[in-house]
Amino acid sequence: MTYSSVIAIDGPSGSGKSTVAKLLAKELGILYIDTGAMFRAIGLAAHDADVDLHDHQAVEKFLKEIKLEYGQADALVKVDGKDLSQRIREHHVSKLASIISQIPVVRTMLLDFQRSIAKEKVCVMEGRDIGTIVFPDAFIKFFVTASIDIRAQRRYDQLIEKGQSDIDLEQLIKDVKKRDEKDMGREVAPLVKADDATLVDTSEMDISKVISTLKQDVHARAKEVGIDL
Repeated sequence: MTYSSVIAIDGPSGSGKSTVAKLLAKELGILYIDTGAMFRAIGLAAHDADVDLHDHQAVEKFLKEIKLEYGQADALVKVDGKDLSQRIREHHVSKLASIISQIPVVRTMLLDFQRSIAKEKVCVMEGRDIGTIVFPDAFIKFFVTASIDIRAQRRYDQLIEKGQSDIDLEQLIKDVKKRDEKDMGREVAPLVKADDATLVDTSEMDISKVISTLKQDVHARAKEVGIDL
């Protein structure tokens, strides 16, 4: 079997997968790709343009009219030249991303976009369906998770740190549960652990130990399948 040179990291919202993916990519000196940022950016841009996210034809028309950029020197993600890297982290954008990620045409467009970025580079790609749909042939896969309460608490701490003082922890817990239900229950590319993915529970994790272990796993697997890392 031929494997793609992708390190796939999947998991639910707030699981710590972004932190794990970023640090792992940094340790390995390779490209980090946050697919969730792409869904968030498209959802936010569509919302800003007053596109009805429940009108799939309107969303499809909108997609044909925009230019999405990722990983530029001056910004993580842009739509039509506008840097959305900071705004996509606002709490309300999670709901927009959840809605738009259920639209087949959006997933198809981003799947092609993501594959084009990772075509010739060894990279860490993080999302919810990387190891199952986007790169089922990834040479190594991890599924990063954590308890709902801990994920909500992490999100709460992040938002408070950013100055959003009107955040209710109990509501966040409900939001996390609802997001999980949508992600796992959608018909197109549901959130699920790939059969050949290693489960990583970050609930009580020592991040440095996790990264060290994953790095060793990646190097061993890359050597095994002949990928130059």
